[in-house]
Amino acid sequence: MNAIEVHRLSKAYGPITAVSKFSLSVESGEIVALAGPDGAGKTSLFRSICNLIDFEEGEVRILGHDVRSEFDIIKPMLGYMPETFSLYPDLSVEENLKFFAGIFGVRRTDFEIRKKYLYEFSGLGAFARRRAQHLSGGMKQKLALCCNLIHQPKVLILDEPTKGVDPLSRRQFWEILKRLRDEGTAILAATPYMDELNHARRTAFMAGGRKLAEGTLQDLIASYTGSIFVLPALPKEEKIGLLAASKELKVQRVGASLRIHAPKAMSLDEIAKSLSDAGIESAGLRQVSPNLEDIFVELIAREGLESNA
Repeated sequence: MNAIEVHRLSKAYGPITAVSKFSLSVESGEIVALAGPDGAGKTSLFRSICNLIDFEEGEVRILGHDVRSEFDIIKPMLGYMPETFSLYPDLSVEENLKFFAGIFGVRRTDFEIRKKYLYEFSGLGAFARRRAQHLSGGMKQKLALCCNLIHQPKVLILDEPTKGVDPLSRRQFWEILKRLRDEGTAILAATPYMDELNHARRTAFMAGGRKLAEGTLQDLIASYTGSIFVLPALPKEEKIGLLAASKELKVQRVGASLRIHAPKAMSLDEIAKSLSDAGIESAGLRQVSPNLEDIFVELIAREGLESNA
């Protein structure tokens, strides 16, 4: 049985459709990532799954229970961490944990056992007396997660939990999620960082309220229909403009290099000629494998959507 089942969910705000016929499932002991630009509908989807807002069409089941009619059964088994999780800044780490334990009805003896586990689990034990407002961004996110784990949920819904967090804290946060996964927790996590998709078993790309693709990283990479070439130099702006004027090519500046998206059939020699026609030297031009950002850009273009990712 899937821990999370979303079937053709649609959510609208008046004339604006935020989520359109979206389907997704997550098994126990699995991490599924959701990626998409701001405004893709990720937060509306998550809030619908957690029964925080109503939706017009579709069905959501958590551990076999319908979120609309059986949420009282689901609530003790569910943890939801929004993008801007509201910790109490004037309370210490331990006081925040105690507060959320009270909300979820955790008994005092169980709280002490769970608190010790979470301190060891997250590395927050040394900061138990520190007020939340004085924690670093990464520590705040760890504390927010621990507050969601105090009642031992079997399902976690996380809305961009590492956004704005430094790379080391991001890595530590995902190590914690992997340990939860290994303990059997089902985790659905949105992320704005393409590199974090490597931590998930499956990824779903979302834009314009719709699911564009879903699969393992290998499946998604194999689905790419074009070719990628990299020029280890950044030509003058007007020359890049001439190259980008070609309907066949899409050009992207990446640092001090140029990334060229081309149709599958185009060869290295043909790309070199296109560069030459634009007055650009092709020294060092090479073909590379597509990355996840390339795949997402292609999906957006295929669907006729605009990306602000």
